[in-house]
Amino acid sequence: MLHDRIFPLLILNDMKKIELEIVALSHSITQTHSYAVVLGEVNGLRRLPIVIGGFEAQAIAVALERMQPSRPLTHDLMKNFMNAFNVELMEIVINDLQEGIFYSKLVCISEHDTVEIDSRTSDALALAVRFGCPVYTYEHILESAGILMEDNSKKKKSEVPINEPSAVTREELGKMSLDELNTLLAEILEQEDYIKAIAIRDEINKRK
Repeated sequence: MLHDRIFPLLILNDMKKIELEIVALSHSITQTHSYAVVLGEVNGLRRLPIVIGGFEAQAIAVALERMQPSRPLTHDLMKNFMNAFNVELMEIVINDLQEGIFYSKLVCISEHDTVEIDSRTSDALALAVRFGCPVYTYEHILESAGILMEDNSKKKKSEVPINEPSAVTREELGKMSLDELNTLLAEILEQEDYIKAIAIRDEINKRK
């Protein structure tokens, strides 16, 4: 089988890598109109914050929250394209950091080959959550850009905090009726602002 053929190679590589998981996605406090995705070291205390664009943040949020866009997003299209040609995304590796910019690669397999493809880290993460594949980096990257946390509490992926609204926004949503919230949700989904839609949806679910 294909997986049996590449398994020893993957194990050899994995020994040199550190697995990460998405633990938070929120507005960036350092760059306007940007977001920060925070990756946490699996079974460890370090966090790796990465600034990404709004489009990629939406793409990650949609997949994490299992929302159904009115139209396929670019990363959904890419996944469908890969599936159509029997290409599987096995893992992504954040393999370099230069002048504050993270570089990544996609490790893809087909029936006959294993290929590594360069990718922006934000795009790689958006694909990783769609394929459910692991995310890795190297020790020197965590050493130079990671943040050490005081405790080792873990959140499940379904509990990842995504762009938690400000107190004013939460208060405004709390004052709206259920009908108003449903109307607003429909409008926001039409605008394809899925991060705002998640906050509204959570408020609606609290009322049920």
